[in-house]
Amino acid sequence: MDMREQPVIALLAHVPVFETLGPRELARVAAVTVPRSFGPGHVIFREGDASDTCYIVGSGHARAIRAHGDGRTLTLAHFGPGDIFGELAMFDDELRSATVETLDTLESVAVLGPDMRRLLREHSDIAVKLVISLGRRLRDANERISRQSFQTVQSRVAGVLGQLVIQAQGEGAGDSDVLVTVTQSDVAQLAGSSRESASRFLAVLERAGVVTQGRGRVTVHDPTALERYVY
Repeated sequence: MDMREQPVIALLAHVPVFETLGPRELARVAAVTVPRSFGPGHVIFREGDASDTCYIVGSGHARAIRAHGDGRTLTLAHFGPGDIFGELAMFDDELRSATVETLDTLESVAVLGPDMRRLLREHSDIAVKLVISLGRRLRDANERISRQSFQTVQSRVAGVLGQLVIQAQGEGAGDSDVLVTVTQSDVAQLAGSSRESASRFLAVLERAGVVTQGRGRVTVHDPTALERYVY
């Protein structure tokens, strides 16, 4: 094994889509990755582009956005270290369903679709395990959508903030006073609510001393308090 691949293997091991792979299988995937770096505000790919590469975030942050027919931009997801995006490119060459842009300097490893498909043809055991992982992710997504459909706006917003706090803590943030770089608009869109509704609830949290808002950021003083609003 190339010693340079070890950090990549460690990164891949924390990516849910690769969770069923063992060390030797992870090493095979790591062998076909290539490093990719992007500056802040860089568009990695656009909605409608040809799909030929997926990315695993090593450091930094990005978001997936989609243009609405009326000109609005909708935020679909935020990505941080250990997250993967564009993963369907590993299996087919369909056009991109969203635009992904960086929020700060982003270091990643990329997997080209043709390389991954060749690996899957040569190692059917990897293909089977990836199918199992993707099936789990689909079930989790269905359960999350079903759960959110019964939640209030407050519950969904608190849940989004809680997930962003967990992401920040995974990058070294402490147990309290966790800084989350996100706009009110992004929080609303991630929670599937209007900006006005999300803003009103964030104001409630601020008056309760749970959060402090700033331009493009929210400091969560007491992450455990958010749990009281999630049901």
